[in-house]
Amino acid sequence: MKVLRRALVALSLAGTIAGVLRLKGKGGVPPQAGGWREVSVPKK
Repeated sequence: MKVLRRALVALSLAGTIAGVLRLKGKGGVPPQAGGWREVSVPKK
């Protein structure tokens, strides 16, 4: 019974944290400039 109670507490805590993070991150706008660029590697 003790293990079941600990598992339920852990699941509810994880759900609470996930909910807070979902509400906190309101999905901003992705960057409009920049992106991938080639990296110059010096020849040996």
